[in-house]
Amino acid sequence: MALKEQAAEQPAAMPLTEHLRELRSRLVKSGIAIAIGMVIGWMYYDQLFAWLSEPFSGAVDQARADGRQVTLALTGVADPFVLQIQIAAVAGLVLSAPVWLYQVWRFVTPGLRKNERRWAIGFAAAATPLFLAGVMLAYTVLPLGLSVLLGFTPDNVENIVSVDRYLSFFLRTILVFGIGFLIPLLLVLLNFAGVLPGRRLLSWWRWIIIVVLIFAAVATPTGDPINLLLLAGPLMLLVTLAVGVMLLNDRRRDRRRKSSGEDFSDLDDDEISPLDVTPSPLDDPPHDGAT
Repeated sequence: MALKEQAAEQPAAMPLTEHLRELRSRLVKSGIAIAIGMVIGWMYYDQLFAWLSEPFSGAVDQARADGRQVTLALTGVADPFVLQIQIAAVAGLVLSAPVWLYQVWRFVTPGLRKNERRWAIGFAAAATPLFLAGVMLAYTVLPLGLSVLLGFTPDNVENIVSVDRYLSFFLRTILVFGIGFLIPLLLVLLNFAGVLPGRRLLSWWRWIIIVVLIFAAVATPTGDPINLLLLAGPLMLLVTLAVGVMLLNDRRRDRRRKSSGEDFSDLDDDEISPLDVTPSPLDDPPHDGAT
């Protein structure tokens, strides 16, 4: 019975040509969804650009209050057209994310077992709000970071910032913040896969604090203590929660091993673990009725 259940959980084999046809179908559907999203982004370009430039506008107001001239400018003839295409492309990727993520999921699912599918569903369900929380935190921190950076402009010097460079800076910042909030979730996934025990990670708590502070210093736009703590504080809280979940999962796994008699934690490293030599029903010789 156990062998039948295990065989049922194994993914069915698929020929290479079928994989290629399915991949082509998934890519076409994803491309159509991204194109539709780009059309919507093109139609609402003014609103999207206003949202993207809002952190910079707040920093400009602060700089002008301090007597500095800061301008967001386009320096090329074709730059307005290229900028609208870039914003429409980013909007298309974001708006069509549920579609192409679903296509990726459907392409990968046949190769996963049932427990691996559950892990993937849980990971996706938790990753979306965590990533969005990181993006919103970055959007909140950006005006303060830009104000600090623009504050280094010398007196009697006008700071002209190219729009494409600001857009690149904006996207890089929110991506780093969003990915940073996914790191604790990755630690939990490694623990559920049996790769990283929670007790080992807990023993590295000093190094974890140092790594989080270094990551926050590199990820924040300015690296000043205020922005650093705004990222390092929530990230440390998420890491602490992740370690707690990992420890609970380790205890659950230990209890299951003890109940099944598979707990070998009390053995020395050079001691041979006990083996069950009882023959299984499959090892019994066939009975043909002969005496």
